[in-house]
Amino acid sequence: MKIGLNGSVLDASEAVISVFDHGFLYGMGLFETFRTYKGTPYLLDRHLSRLHAGCEQLGIRYRPDAEQVTEWVKALLSANGLEDGYVRLTVSAGEAELGLPTGDYEKPNVLMLVKALPPVNDAVHMRGRELRLMQTRRNTPEGDVRYKSLHYMNNIIAKRELLASDASAGAEGLMLSYEGWLAEGIVSNLFFAKDNVIFTPAISTGILPGVTREQVLRLAQKEGCRTEEGFYSWEMLQEADEIWLTNSIQELVPVTKLSDASGKSRVVSDGAAGALTKQLLAVYRLTTGVE
Repeated sequence: MKIGLNGSVLDASEAVISVFDHGFLYGMGLFETFRTYKGTPYLLDRHLSRLHAGCEQLGIRYRPDAEQVTEWVKALLSANGLEDGYVRLTVSAGEAELGLPTGDYEKPNVLMLVKALPPVNDAVHMRGRELRLMQTRRNTPEGDVRYKSLHYMNNIIAKRELLASDASAGAEGLMLSYEGWLAEGIVSNLFFAKDNVIFTPAISTGILPGVTREQVLRLAQKEGCRTEEGFYSWEMLQEADEIWLTNSIQELVPVTKLSDASGKSRVVSDGAAGALTKQLLAVYRLTTGVE
């Protein structure tokens, strides 16, 4: 397997990062995951803008260049025999003394990994997935807003809870905030619709300001849909006409089974993707240049 490290493409066995890197020692680092369409990263500028903003707050001196990142992605995909792929771009703080930092991180390490995209069967995709309520609560952001940080323990604990449950294959876990408001999935943002109004939890609940979430909101508004961001309860979600999830790899994912933490469930939108979900997925795919 070939990987990218600090602008180069190497065999994975050749990539070395110091044990004194503060990404390893203290979780000081950020990452972005995105995918390509026809070899081109989708919404890359928005991913890099979020990454740069996070680095600024953490004192990591990294300013990404979209053109350079695009060329690096293409080189790494080619080296791994892929036309398109799942891409993870990680910025780790870099090597520093043991102990908390006394200044900015001037020499971060930048790592890029790619892998094949999961196969897509639209017929299966439109039958949707189960969304299972987790007992694990979403932790609060470390700063003013949540970034995709290397400190991912909360998500992994929730994933372990999901795997230990009797949830169906491919199910996603839903976390609430500590106050009990709807937050987000383990690897996704949440949307639902009721009476033709589209709802999604507000960023101030402590969720990740997802790039795909933002894009879907923009597209919905362009389509003339009414959208709201706010604080919503589990009970409100149970009354939804449609539910879907978003992330940068899987686009819009219909939810057709909603389960509480005990496994008690209800079918959503008659067990298939709803009309709004289908409409927004079609519009979203048009923006990728593939359809």
